Amino acid sequence: MVVMLKSPTFVRLHKRGRMFNIINRSTMQKYEKIIVAAIVAVGLLMLGLCIKGGIDNFTNKDRRVTVKGLAEREVDADKVTWTMSVQVAGDDLKPLFSVLNTKIDAIQQFLKEKGIKGKGEVTVNTYDVTDNLANAWGSNQPRYHYTARRSLKVVSKDTQFISQLRQKVDELIDRNVILDSDYAEYEYTQFQQLKPEMMAEAISNAEKTASQFAENSHSTINKIVAAGQGEFSIDEADTPYKKKVRVVSTITYSLKD
Repeated sequence: MVVMLKSPTFVRLHKRGRMFNIINRSTMQKYEKIIVAAIVAVGLLMLGLCIKGGIDNFTNKDRRVTVKGLAEREVDADKVTWTMSVQVAGDDLKPLFSVLNTKIDAIQQFLKEKGIKGKGEVTVNTYDVTDNLANAWGSNQPRYHYTARRSLKVVSKDTQFISQLRQKVDELIDRNVILDSDYAEYEYTQFQQLKPEMMAEAISNAEKTASQFAENSHSTINKIVAAGQGEFSIDEADTPYKKKVRVVSTITYSLKD
């Protein structure tokens, strides 16, 4: 039987190796704990930021202001439709038509003398005849069998010229013409070209109002939460050939400290 004895040097080296392994394992465990702790800390930090953001959003979600922005322009109408009509009554249509034609011719001559050529387009409409007896009943009998009417229409882009000319229609009385109706409709047709500029002005005015409100409440405006396309209107101005264009925009801004 052979017994092998370990040398003292080998025993010491073996013990040192075991101690080295123990130290390495301990160090790794320590690093792992540090890493885990760091991950937990970062997670808690992120969770805290999320909670804070949620609280801020909840706190500020109703902090908003709704304002209106206004933009107005007074512009010249760029189109006018002027309608004049004459009316006669009688029992025989043929002479009625003849009288109407004479009166319409007189109106056309009046327009020609006042320089309508090149200023507008003149159109004569057909006859409009009412049979008065067809609607009569009982003792309520009309004086004349027929009422005949005819109108003339002038369409022009020179709105000021037509406005001045309308002031002279009393001269038609000297031509044995009394107008049954005299009506001019002025329009502004270039609104689409004006729309972007007025929208921008209305939004700018709304922002100024919101900023003033925010300043008074010790806040600042943040961003637009909601906005409408704007309410547009074209109304009569004090001058017949003028139009008042109006745009109102309603905008909601969020506020922040």
